[in-house]
Amino acid sequence: MTITSPHLGSPSNAWTDARLLYALEEVVERELDRHLKVAKDWMPHEYVPWSDGRNFPGLFEDGEAWDKEQSKVTDIGRTALVVNLLTEDNLPSYHHEIASLFGRDGAWGTWVHRWTAEEGRHGIVMRDYLLASRAVDPDQLERFRMAHMSEGFESDNRHSMLHSIAYVAFQELATRISHRNTGHQSGDPVCDRMLARIATDENLHMVFYRNLLKSAFELAPDLTMQAVRDVVVNFRMPGHGIPGFERAAAQMAIGEVYNMRIHHDDVLEPVLRFLKIMEIDGLGPEGLQAQEELGVFMGGLDAEALKFDERLAARKARMAARAAG
Repeated sequence: MTITSPHLGSPSNAWTDARLLYALEEVVERELDRHLKVAKDWMPHEYVPWSDGRNFPGLFEDGEAWDKEQSKVTDIGRTALVVNLLTEDNLPSYHHEIASLFGRDGAWGTWVHRWTAEEGRHGIVMRDYLLASRAVDPDQLERFRMAHMSEGFESDNRHSMLHSIAYVAFQELATRISHRNTGHQSGDPVCDRMLARIATDENLHMVFYRNLLKSAFELAPDLTMQAVRDVVVNFRMPGHGIPGFERAAAQMAIGEVYNMRIHHDDVLEPVLRFLKIMEIDGLGPEGLQAQEELGVFMGGLDAEALKFDERLAARKARMAARAAG
């Protein structure tokens, strides 16, 4: 794909993904060094309650069938844990997507492999926790995993490096928030600690991409503004292809794990505020239009979130009244 900034004047100065990758290489190297200095090594097995584990039916005569009463995890915690783990399970596809886009050489390649290794820990510790603590039905979890991964994954933003960087800057923060809130709502302190550890990694990943996005604004402000506008307006989580995702997402919204208000206040706003998105000047006509459309969208999303807040408060009041009666 070839993209041209109005600031560059002539077609010979057209930005391509290859030129942008080269131009951002130094930033990636700097951010990679910073990441490696602040990231803490941790062992997935140390977060799993192995002593709670026992055999399931199958090869073992003493196998005990799963029952949700065997775990202290709440219903909303169970739903969110399955969604979060199945999202992590698609790591092979995510790696393929970003390795194809960012490459496997130099600082970009080092980051791609490091990111993949760190994300791999998340799926390992979550699955081990779920099975050892009997938080979810293991047969259903495996059927969901097979169905989800068999569909494959194709990024909505694979056509453009800038769109992909913009997307992951928001998506990594969204994942962090989803994991953190799942822990809070899980009803199990062990689960909460595990997901807090994962959320710390996700936050560092967000910082990497957010800083990269800021540098992209310095290089190609109009194009980057358009990419951010497109990503924010059309944003959806990578787990949208999970079986039953819509129903699970609705339950997670009501359960205050992830909903419109959280998406606006805790995901979109912090990144846009850091980038000072509405203060960027010197934009050409297309960049200015994208900036204006972004502001209009955020205002509309806030209004929709307010309506959701009111419906959720009314639902809580009804449930409290029923419980009191």
